[in-house]
Amino acid sequence: MIKKYLSAILLATAMLALTACGGGSDGGEEGGSEGGGEESATRTIEHAMGESEVPENPERVVVLDTGELDSAMTLGVTPVGATETIAGADFPSYLEGTEDIETVGTVEEPNLETLSTLEPDLILSSSLRHEQIYDQLSQIAPTVFTEETGATWRENFEVHAEALNKEDEAEEAVSDYETRMEEFRNAVGDDPPIVSVVRFLQGDTRIYQKESFIGTILEDADLPRPESQNVDDFALLEVSREAIPQMEGDIIFTTVYGEESETTIEDITSDPVWRQLDAIEEGNIHEVSDDLWMLGIGYTAADGVIDDLEEYILEDGGEETTG
Repeated sequence: MIKKYLSAILLATAMLALTACGGGSDGGEEGGSEGGGEESATRTIEHAMGESEVPENPERVVVLDTGELDSAMTLGVTPVGATETIAGADFPSYLEGTEDIETVGTVEEPNLETLSTLEPDLILSSSLRHEQIYDQLSQIAPTVFTEETGATWRENFEVHAEALNKEDEAEEAVSDYETRMEEFRNAVGDDPPIVSVVRFLQGDTRIYQKESFIGTILEDADLPRPESQNVDDFALLEVSREAIPQMEGDIIFTTVYGEESETTIEDITSDPVWRQLDAIEEGNIHEVSDDLWMLGIGYTAADGVIDDLEEYILEDGGEETTG
């Protein structure tokens, strides 16, 4: 449990003389001078938990979720530490240059003792994930939170860019995304296919709706959704075989989270009703990267999703890859 790390954190914090806090000013690791100068300059960042004084140009950033990791890497910042989604799962495979990032536990249970030893000068996360440990994090380093994750990824990116002092780079990333989306919409034309999205997890099958990371991308792409998915909600959770007809679309995209043998994929795809879906019979089903479509939650992941949409919709991949 997270609480068990608190006493160790306080001890480590004292030993490392980490004087930065989420609501105060960052004294800086080097120099310790109160006279100012470029190294000690800070900026006030407003965020979901209030205000934090962060370094002018953070150099030792720790991120506690995949969206924050994507944002940092998109903006040219390689964090010194990051969490994994599952212990031992490593970082999302689509991101390059993560080899030297230290693992600081999982998204569900960050290892605050390890995090503290990295001597970060900025921590990024969200209230949704880590509100309960915000005070502890702020004792280690200036901490900036967004409120939620998922569908708010674009707004979150703006907060991350401001905290990292990378707003020019952020504008470029947004512009590139919008340009690619416009080109995709123009290429698809006036008769886009209806796109269904299904995710297989351990003990759970989900049908994704509009209020999700992938839902916002498909909406930006002007790709219509099946009736069950054309809803301003996150997803239909823990659906059974009875929900298979709601998975129908002109194209079905599936993802698998974790080891396939431990997920619900076999339970669903072995059902005769699944095989009778038009998309399955016509071979218009494609398994895509869960890291990109579900876990990335940022502009680099979104770029990879557009690659998939171009391949399977514009180039008409045509062959069944799942089930």
